[in-house]
Amino acid sequence: MKKKLIIIILMALSLTVLSVRLKDISNFRGARDNQLFGIGLVTGLDGTGDGGEVISEMLDNMINNLGINLTQQIESDNTAIVMVYADIPPFYKQGMRLDVNVAAIGDSDSLENGVLIQTPLYGADNRVYAVAQGNVLTGGANINNSSNLQDKYQVVGSIPEGAIIEREIPSNIIDEDSVTLNLKAPDFTTASRVAMAINNTLSRDISKAQDAASIKVEIPAMFKDDVISFLAMLEEIEVKPDQASKIIINQRTGTVVLGGNIEIEDFTVSYGNFVISVENGKIGEQKANIQNLIQALKAAGALPQDIISIIEAIEPHIYAEIVVM
Repeated sequence: MKKKLIIIILMALSLTVLSVRLKDISNFRGARDNQLFGIGLVTGLDGTGDGGEVISEMLDNMINNLGINLTQQIESDNTAIVMVYADIPPFYKQGMRLDVNVAAIGDSDSLENGVLIQTPLYGADNRVYAVAQGNVLTGGANINNSSNLQDKYQVVGSIPEGAIIEREIPSNIIDEDSVTLNLKAPDFTTASRVAMAINNTLSRDISKAQDAASIKVEIPAMFKDDVISFLAMLEEIEVKPDQASKIIINQRTGTVVLGGNIEIEDFTVSYGNFVISVENGKIGEQKANIQNLIQALKAAGALPQDIISIIEAIEPHIYAEIVVM
């Protein structure tokens, strides 16, 4: 059975791109996620844990901290040592909850149906910002060998809302009566458009692009006592982001993703039984762009791998970035 070539066309012409809110393409500098991590124990496993001296010592220490003295060391295959990690978004407060992920560190065979014992989660400054505990979900279900689905991976898992925040991470987005917007996808054209959109919307010259990623915005005097309303107003301003033309090729699946109105210059290339020529900006009677080239190759009987190889060969003649996966 022949593999079909899948072509996804993402139009990025300025005339066809819809306006989007600044909230969707940028963040305020100083408002960022932070990573938390910890080392903990998952217990309640059905003989699929680590066992060994390290686990026994950790269990003994936890029990001793509760004021319980044991006469002998606990040995168990029902417990596994795990890495516990989570991201804490900006402005999250004490008492709010975070999703948690766990991953086995030792030779545990499975964390399925296990329970994470209360585990402190540390920031990069080695301070505790959250505490995690709860039932570990490995997701999915066991499948038989006749299925073409992938069996679930049992040595990693998650605990939805499994951590409670104990300490807030400070976020400071105001610097000398101004804020800075950082684009999620840096681009000089988009940064310039954002600055102009802010100035036009507020009818004052308070915004200027600093580089391809950052736009500095002065807080007007009328909003000095109500900065939150000003930030909310900025988030709702709409702009048309610019996008560079890009071709993404997945050789394994035979998928070609086209972004933008991708044009090609004149060339002639010989590949197997195919001779492809672009003359005077035309492919036959069609305009010379990558979409029409692919359609012409498919009509001529080219297979997905042929088309991908030809696109890679003529890369110097394509006005777009080519990304091969």
